Amino acid sequence: MFGKPTSLPTPDQALPGRAAAMPVPERHFVNGNRIVPPFPEGLALADFGLGCFWGAEKAFWKLPGVYATAVGYQGGATPNPTYREVCTGRTGHAEVVRVIHDPAKIPYDDLLRTFWESHDPTQGMRQGNDVGTQYRSAIFFTSEEQRKTAEAVKARVGRSGKWKHPIVTQIVAAGEFTRAEEHHQKYLEKNPGGYMCHYLRD
Repeated sequence: MFGKPTSLPTPDQALPGRAAAMPVPERHFVNGNRIVPPFPEGLALADFGLGCFWGAEKAFWKLPGVYATAVGYQGGATPNPTYREVCTGRTGHAEVVRVIHDPAKIPYDDLLRTFWESHDPTQGMRQGNDVGTQYRSAIFFTSEEQRKTAEAVKARVGRSGKWKHPIVTQIVAAGEFTRAEEHHQKYLEKNPGGYMCHYLRD
């Protein structure tokens, strides 16, 4: 566990990956809504990395106004990575949850509140006992408005005094989102009592 890399690989160090993405179902295991385009008009995307994506997804999928969620990989250099490859630390990806939401029912600020309340943003390349670059705290913004909001909320959380150590959450532009293998999607719904490292509310 502690032998995993804790720094991101350069593009020339990353694993080669593959041209085609793995096939996974297009609909949410719990509510049946689509997790790939096309989505109903007016929905928006938000991508968050907050440790192991099993618990991260559960933190979001039951929120009112969230249409669907999907887990996957974001922020790396290897095209279409597998979970095994991401776990080596040689793809540069973070485990993330993609939240497809209706901004009229649940604004981005509310998603950020769940993000900050569900994990420890001071731990660097780890979350709890999970060590490695894939577990880093990160917000992947899809618009300039999201970036500004995320930066402002991060500063406010940093001033709050909740955390004894500095917040190290990355706020970076979203790149290619690769959906994870099907057995990782809605993992805690399929495996009640399964492992998670998050602070979840009922």
